[in-house]
Amino acid sequence: MRIDLHAHSTASDGTDTPAELVRNAAAAGLDVVALTDHDTVGGYAEAIAAVPAGLTLVTGAELSCRLDGVGMHMLAYLFDPEEPELARERELVRDDRTPRAQTMVGKLQALGVDVTWEQVARIAGAGSVGRPHIATALVELGVVPTVSDAFTPDWLADGGRAYAEKHELDPFDAIRLVKAAGGVTVFAHPLAVKRGECVPEAAIAELAAAGLDGIEVDHMDHDADTRARLRGLAAELGLLTTGSSDYHGSRKTCRLGEYTTDPEIYGEITRRATGAFPVPGAGGRER
Repeated sequence: MRIDLHAHSTASDGTDTPAELVRNAAAAGLDVVALTDHDTVGGYAEAIAAVPAGLTLVTGAELSCRLDGVGMHMLAYLFDPEEPELARERELVRDDRTPRAQTMVGKLQALGVDVTWEQVARIAGAGSVGRPHIATALVELGVVPTVSDAFTPDWLADGGRAYAEKHELDPFDAIRLVKAAGGVTVFAHPLAVKRGECVPEAAIAELAAAGLDGIEVDHMDHDADTRARLRGLAAELGLLTTGSSDYHGSRKTCRLGEYTTDPEIYGEITRRATGAFPVPGAGGRER
């Protein structure tokens, strides 16, 4: 089985619609794909309706968190999307995204960049607006060559010249909320140092003690040494290890299935989850 547990659609900052995402996942030879848009479940219905035969969809989200001033992302899988407390926190994060993005646009304008809110809103479309949409605007304007090049201290990285904070979950609260909604938590790309400051390994140990299920090890932002280091840490802490593409369509260079998760790990994730079921394209429900 080929299993990719981290992909985004136009419901947040990907360029594939949810339906296109599941069709492209099947075309890429995947058996399982997870829809993990940022702080939203808005793509679920379209994706579920479009899952082709031979592909299984795992519903999820990538939750925006911050620990001691350091931004981090928590992948949540197979939680009940209607559980009220977690839904309320997702709404708080989403509601803060537009004013935050507008603030960053204003900072860029003050730096002499000819970007407008109308341009960013056009790029985001119906999706939950975020930094990748602003980064795409910078690419369109020729300010940076790629979206990744916008995530530097000069521009949009945490603490960068055009950075603005938003409402984010405490990761310990995120773990508690996802667990209460029957879901499973995996710390996304925990040592992606080129994105900015990362939480220390001691904090990962504390998150594990609080119920964190796993860490994303095989990811495009982790080199071979980092992956080996994370595998050792996961073994020490009793955490699951996943692999994922972090696919964003044409917005990033990663391809669906570029990194994958071991089927045994996937099986353990589905066994632990009680909030929702994977959706097989052949119809019915898988458990």
